[in-house]
Amino acid sequence: MLTRLMNYLRACFRPRSDGHVHVGSDSCGKQEGLLWYKDTGQHSNGEFSMAVVQANNLLEDHSQIESGRLSTNDLGPFGTFVGVYDGHGGPETARYINQYLFQHFKRFTHEQQSMSVDVIRKAFQATEEGFLSVVTRQWPMAPQIAAVGSCCLVGVICNGTLYIANVGDSRAVLGRLVKSTREVLAIQLSAEHNVAIESVRQELHSLHPDDPQIVVLKHNVWRVKGLIQISRSIGDFYLKKAEFNREPLYAKFRLREPLRRPVLSSEPAISVHPLQPHDLFIIFASDGLWEHLSNQEAVNLVQNHPRNGSAKRLVKVALQEAAKKREMRYSDLKKIDRGVRRHFHDDITVVVVFLDSNLGTMRNSRIALALKPNCGALLKGLELIKDEGMATVQAESDSQLAAKMVNEGYSPTALTSNPASE
Repeated sequence: MLTRLMNYLRACFRPRSDGHVHVGSDSCGKQEGLLWYKDTGQHSNGEFSMAVVQANNLLEDHSQIESGRLSTNDLGPFGTFVGVYDGHGGPETARYINQYLFQHFKRFTHEQQSMSVDVIRKAFQATEEGFLSVVTRQWPMAPQIAAVGSCCLVGVICNGTLYIANVGDSRAVLGRLVKSTREVLAIQLSAEHNVAIESVRQELHSLHPDDPQIVVLKHNVWRVKGLIQISRSIGDFYLKKAEFNREPLYAKFRLREPLRRPVLSSEPAISVHPLQPHDLFIIFASDGLWEHLSNQEAVNLVQNHPRNGSAKRLVKVALQEAAKKREMRYSDLKKIDRGVRRHFHDDITVVVVFLDSNLGTMRNSRIALALKPNCGALLKGLELIKDEGMATVQAESDSQLAAKMVNEGYSPTALTSNPASE
């Protein structure tokens, strides 16, 4: 119970410094061949797990978790930002998104002084425009950059609300406890933009009624203009702007007829989900995972195993399924080097975010926290009564506990949440 109390107090005390947590596939972690992973970490709403496995010659996936202040100023909201960027044609677009999207997000949050759907939409637009500037500059020397793009899946947890934004075919899936059956149900949160989905093909036909070749079945795979499977992305300007669909771009990317208007969009599909008491975790992953696992299979794997290493476990099970489909052993698949590995599976990125500080976890709790003005470490009158038969913890004047928190770099504040830097 003391551990639970300490964890709760950490959520009520913020570090004296900014205390921002940044974790990405470029951060420190562990490596096993082509697999990178971070088994566990802390974000402002609980714990997380990350893993990435490379298949391409150059890793085209990027990902990040940013936790703490979601604004460029000290008055903005706290929360957690999760991004999964599944690149194609090269790593440049996904790398650019990883570097700039969250910066734009913080800037617009600062301008509006709050978190909103409009903030996310503007951040996506600014990122698209920024990468367009890069492509414009590099086109004379490296024209193939016009054929590089990325899917972009973003989740933001702020003030008890989950925002999901997506372009492309990465996916976010929620694990929610069904109280009556005690089962954990998989709920897909993101809308996907892959023309393998009939409704996406219908959307394109309605947007381009004068183009019977807007979607083409090629080698048993539906593709936009016979070239790409997704209908929305960041980048891919060869299918958005006519000036980039010409020589010296490789002939395989050039359309036979002039590009009169964009055939791809960068407009994100955004949904807002108030977090419920029984929302347990969210799985964010590139399509490489979902090619081999269903939503419910992924949720079951997270729920039925220890948290530590959840993302790595999902990746390994997906790789085992990929090996099984090719009638080979997983141990043999692991021996195949990058590049050749792409014939067996895609780059796979997985981020599992646990909702430990979900409002629902304290739904039937009573908390009284009074801090004596300017007293530094002294806590007065802390009472935490947990429901469902949990024990009662009372601390009338626990100066030792408070002193320990201060020694760890925390200072009393209102009920805000921000994890210490690792």
